[in-house]
Amino acid sequence: MKNNTRREFIKTASAAAGAVFTGCCLTTAAKAAVEAKPARRKVMVAGRHVRTIDVHAHVIIPAAAALLGADKESVFVTVKGSREQALPIEARFADMDKQGIDMEALSINPYWYSRGRDLTAEICKLQNEALAEICAKHPDRFVAFASLPLQFPELAVEYLEHGVKKLGLRGAAIGGSVSGVDFSDAKFHPVWAKAEELGVLLFIHPQSTPELNKRFKGNGWLANTIGNPLDTTIALSHLIFDGTLDKFPRLKVCAAHGGGYLPSYAPRSNHSCFVSPDGCDPSIVLKKQPTEYLKQLYFDSLVFTPEALRHIINQVGASQIVIGTDHPIPWQEKSVDHILATPGLSDAQRIAILGGTAARLLGIHS
Repeated sequence: MKNNTRREFIKTASAAAGAVFTGCCLTTAAKAAVEAKPARRKVMVAGRHVRTIDVHAHVIIPAAAALLGADKESVFVTVKGSREQALPIEARFADMDKQGIDMEALSINPYWYSRGRDLTAEICKLQNEALAEICAKHPDRFVAFASLPLQFPELAVEYLEHGVKKLGLRGAAIGGSVSGVDFSDAKFHPVWAKAEELGVLLFIHPQSTPELNKRFKGNGWLANTIGNPLDTTIALSHLIFDGTLDKFPRLKVCAAHGGGYLPSYAPRSNHSCFVSPDGCDPSIVLKKQPTEYLKQLYFDSLVFTPEALRHIINQVGASQIVIGTDHPIPWQEKSVDHILATPGLSDAQRIAILGGTAARLLGIHS
């Protein structure tokens, strides 16, 4: 990939950046906020203003999606009865201000893993440049994760390094697998090695579990409701059990939706190879108990109730949790209050979850 400097890429990204923010529609809160223009909510802990950072916030670059031609509609999601559409940036800010979110780390769910090399490269290039431009325009509100052509690992390494070093992106957003090939596969090792070398965060966002599409049919949007957390659970389990986290102990990984189901039932993992040795590979000898690896991973707070968040914190530690809203998809519109209401946290732990840990992982300085 030919490297562009920040000045060189702005011209090519400017057309896309104006439509970068997407959502199903303006939420009721956003409409009211835009009309009333209320003051930006300042989140306080122990009388101190805390900068809040959301690590799980989505965007779509329509110009990149358009490269799919007739398949471009598959990139958009219909929620609340309305197709996602471009939103004015003022509406994005209004939603953030209403919730008390100071900054978002923007990411794009990977819809390109099944595409050819040239198309994928063009999609990721356009997206990374557009994201970099919008972050440069609003450095106090946004940072972003790079899109990677992960089905071509050597190209993904190049895009990750270029995104971080040339475009100022803070890591990369990846799916739960690449068309069913798990991240523990050795062909991805160069990507993880580069992420470890750069010291940047990889944000895992699932893409459902398409192998179960037949069983997901019916009521409840099960492909997302069940399929997404399951995809993350499988991804993390392979990273642990296949020894990937032993090979790359300094790898920084954050899992969306509270890490799926794994943190909720993690201790079962400690017993699997004891109960059924035939189901395990004797050549893989982990350096720690499976549950111990959870304490070196990071998880967003999108688990809906204070009790669920309290349970994950007890399993992995408060130091491993960051805010996740899924904005603009309205899964959780009170993410800050959710954290403030979680029992048993010290002020220092609340401050870390609300933004301190994310700032460190993403290189956001005061």
